[in-house]
Amino acid sequence: MNLSDFAAAMEATWPPHALHRAGPWAVRQGAGGGKRVSAASPVGDWRADDIALAEQAQAGLGQDSLFVIWPWDQALDAALAARGYAKIDPVMGYAAPVSAFAPPQRMTSFPHWPPLQIAREIWDEGHISAARLAVMDRALGPKTVILGRTADRPCGAAFVALQGTTAMIHAIAVRPALRRKGAGRQILAAAAQWAAEQGADRLALAVTQANSGAIALYTSLGMQPVGEYHYRIKV
Repeated sequence: MNLSDFAAAMEATWPPHALHRAGPWAVRQGAGGGKRVSAASPVGDWRADDIALAEQAQAGLGQDSLFVIWPWDQALDAALAARGYAKIDPVMGYAAPVSAFAPPQRMTSFPHWPPLQIAREIWDEGHISAARLAVMDRALGPKTVILGRTADRPCGAAFVALQGTTAMIHAIAVRPALRRKGAGRQILAAAAQWAAEQGADRLALAVTQANSGAIALYTSLGMQPVGEYHYRIKV
């Protein structure tokens, strides 16, 4: 999977509330749905002076001056750094064929849509807000919630949505008291099984590079790095 396909799948499966055009910029209106859906990015040729257009548009939306930076945006990265923008939240994409995952163990996971109340409670405990649940509602195409169970108790939840033959997994949350009991592994296995049933051939996700525990889990399941992106925010 190449990084441009990964970026397109991220955009489709975790969409902004609205997308605005400001000169050569796409300015996403996030409505509380997270950084990437609140960030600007170039959609045409730009000059350094054009950065002010994105800043004005974001201010009009009540948002921070924030840009998402992919590896093909190196010139923009340098221009923003020169304007005093700070680099924050480096993120790594991971992906694997759905065939790489063993089937989930019986009674450990339950795909469903719309989200059950217990899934909403687990997300709320994990600081995944109602605004982020609204992003899930906006996603078009096949989608599901994976509810995880361990020791006969609800333990975690994740959102999965399809773009083409890629299933993106978002908003993984496991209750702290039930971590390190294999819940995350079973949730990803169930996500891969559901994705395969929908005709997808790969499972992908994004994780902050600081989250070493999650990265260890994903790599242990055979997921491989796709590439990195980060943000620049005006300080």
